[in-house]
Amino acid sequence: MKAIVTGGAGFIGSHVCDALLARGDEVHVVDNLATGNRANVPAGAELHEVDIRDERLAELVAQVRPEVVFHLAAQADVGTSVERPDYDADVNVVGTIRVLEAARGVGAKVVFTSTGGAMYGEAPTPAREDAPRLPLAPYGTSKLAGEEYLQTWNRLHGMRNVVCRLANVYGARQLPSLEGGVIAIFLDRMRDGKPTQIFGDGSQTRDFVYVKDVAAALLAAADRGDGIYNVGTSVRTTVLDLHRLCAKVAGVDAEPELAEARPGDLHDSVLDNTRARRELGWTPERTLEQGVADTWSWVKEQ
Repeated sequence: MKAIVTGGAGFIGSHVCDALLARGDEVHVVDNLATGNRANVPAGAELHEVDIRDERLAELVAQVRPEVVFHLAAQADVGTSVERPDYDADVNVVGTIRVLEAARGVGAKVVFTSTGGAMYGEAPTPAREDAPRLPLAPYGTSKLAGEEYLQTWNRLHGMRNVVCRLANVYGARQLPSLEGGVIAIFLDRMRDGKPTQIFGDGSQTRDFVYVKDVAAALLAAADRGDGIYNVGTSVRTTVLDLHRLCAKVAGVDAEPELAEARPGDLHDSVLDNTRARRELGWTPERTLEQGVADTWSWVKEQ
């Protein structure tokens, strides 16, 4: 298969490139390197330094003529979306429309990575795909708008674009400076002997899914998917238990500092992955402890 990966120089996108190359696919990366890293692009993938909002995108897609476009390029920081909602919408809405139109021009399928936690709001039980969508920040709203454009293009143009709503993704190459990378933040600070911090009392729960499992889900969605899929483990983990696990794996005796909860932070966010298991034949392979150990091996080398 011939594929384009937007945001392929980033954390998740680079692992999608790895998975595609491992099965012998031709891979083209579209990334403006605003947050991506050229070093993340694996050997064998061709990097095109293009912004998804640029008119050159359509020309590039027409030249490459992929069967699938994995659309991961995004403005993914919640804080930035609150401070600069116009910029957030420009990248996540206008950029997604340009990707859709470029893909439609060559008959390519789009696999769009959306958000689970920022989409459903509080989820005291694992949220299914048909749960109310209640984003609390412009980031979640712009991703929801992107989803709706995909569904509109499917109805209007007969496309078979797919949405994957991701839980809290972690693994190698995740930056500790970016939103959502709590495991990266914990391990980075434990490596350097610095104090760690939890906002709130640590009882808040999240669904942590390993990045290589996410890449496998996105490839399965490209091959067999039709509709919207949650990509998570359906396992609830408190942030305090996560911290204890990170300390155990890192071999340190560290207790976190507890700070005031941040306004707008969810207390519970877990995804129901039943549909992905049933329709995509996908299941997360790594336990949280295995995934954190793999991530720690990478963090130690940085």
